Amino acid sequence: QVQLVESGGGLVQPGGSLRLSCAVSGNIETINFMGWYRQVPGEKRDVVATLAISGRANYPDSKKGRFTISGDITNTIYLQINNAEPEDTAVYYCYANLLIPTGSGFRSGDAWGQGTQVTVSA
Repeated sequence: QVQLVESGGGLVQPGGSLRLSCAVSGNIETINFMGWYRQVPGEKRDVVATLAISGRANYPDSKKGRFTISGDITNTIYLQINNAEPEDTAVYYCYANLLIPTGSGFRSGDAWGQGTQVTVSA
């Protein structure tokens, strides 16, 4: 099992910045990659950024520029939000993709944090 605990959410003004943290614990050796997702009520959970074991970051085209993922997937990862926009208002979730050893190979698994609310408003 992998446990993920987010922190750092809150209220930020448009144009402001915020940094979210995700503390990682448990069977960290099973982590394949990590990421940040966000969700607004009534919509699907949407990927913001991913971070490979190598430290390589990836962003969907729609998220490039204002979001930066960083950190150490064996300890804590971060999401920096710059020039925040009202449309960034959402619950942000930390995610870990897992490769869990079985007797004959590996199986895929997922771990999610409990989420942290980010509200962008004047």
